[in-house]
Amino acid sequence: MRRESHVRFREGAGVQLPRATRLVCAFERADEADRFLIELEERLAKFGLRMSPAKTRRLPFPRTGDGAAAFDFLGFEFRWGRDRQGRPHLTRRTARKSLRASLHRYTEWCRTNRHRRVSDLFRELNQKLGGYYRYFGIYGNSPSLRQFHYQAMRILFKWLNRRSQPRSYTWPGFRDLIHHFGVPHPVVLRTAQASPVP
Repeated sequence: MRRESHVRFREGAGVQLPRATRLVCAFERADEADRFLIELEERLAKFGLRMSPAKTRRLPFPRTGDGAAAFDFLGFEFRWGRDRQGRPHLTRRTARKSLRASLHRYTEWCRTNRHRRVSDLFRELNQKLGGYYRYFGIYGNSPSLRQFHYQAMRILFKWLNRRSQPRSYTWPGFRDLIHHFGVPHPVVLRTAQASPVP
């Protein structure tokens, strides 16, 4: 921020702000961040809004941290790294807590839906995986996506084999089933906003 900070909202009939708007701002100097927080709080108060003290914080995030400093936001972990030219580069990956929670919910879904018709099960599975990859499929997050996919297939294999007393599938048969129903593989869909910091 140079000179003066301006915090503006659209004013007018029919304009609504979401109840839980999330915002991340980056500043070069700590005094700029402090001033912005004060002015933002004053501006929100004019509209009868307020920031949640439990969810508002200011933390140091220096480019020279080389991975030491990190924070989680909306399911992603943000951390400084280096690109191929050795320049500071903001990296994002699925936060560990978010990955564990996703796998837990997925396990519960497999457990409760394992007795459905296989075609219906895989139709919904493909929708779930597609949605997960669309959200977390950002540049630099391929390892986390592959880890989720690997674990998800192992979990599905386990619960499909509990449909009946004898095992329903071997690994080769399970791979054929996955191929038959076109289970999506992890793919990076968003590459924007991932350019190195100048």
